[in-house]
Amino acid sequence: MASQGPSYGLSRELLLKAQAKFDVELANQALNWIQAVTNAPVNLNNNEDDNNNNSAGIKDQFEFAEALKDGIALCNLINALAPGSISKVNKLKTPFKERENIELFLKACETYGLRNHDLFQVNDLYERKNLYMVVNCLHSLGGLAQKKGYDGPVIGVKFAEENKREFDEETLKKGKSIIGLQSGSNGGASQAKMTPYGATRQIIPS
Repeated sequence: MASQGPSYGLSRELLLKAQAKFDVELANQALNWIQAVTNAPVNLNNNEDDNNNNSAGIKDQFEFAEALKDGIALCNLINALAPGSISKVNKLKTPFKERENIELFLKACETYGLRNHDLFQVNDLYERKNLYMVVNCLHSLGGLAQKKGYDGPVIGVKFAEENKREFDEETLKKGKSIIGLQSGSNGGASQAKMTPYGATRQIIPS
């Protein structure tokens, strides 16, 4: 993990707020979902028993980051949901390759259909800045997978289906005859004879 010094002032305040948003239970759900979909344990170096039991049990956000920071599990996840999304997953344990894996995962998620505001930045995970956004991203990805018909393990809320409505020509013509006001007419919707902003006002009778 990248080495970080202590934070002060506004930076510390933002860091504490980000940490407060992190939900350990949701994070464990996300890790267990990754393991279920990929059929492989996540990289929990701190707890070998969890790997053997194929069940994640992180205690805080730092263990969560450690489990995913190399990006391998994330790449395997998106490849399981959309085969061929990432052609080559980097196995080399160097910061550059690990960051590249995370970036490949994010680009593949965007191609898969995940909205931009559901994604996170590489540094949110690798430098442990906004780990709650990583958790949210995984839950959103799970919801999108359900919408796309993925029949494996699920997580998150299923994305709403588009409710496209079709109207016949007669109904469309009737809609054009409706005045777009609740009451009255649009005769008063005019600035005629109004004093322009900034102009002097005549207060002496002529």
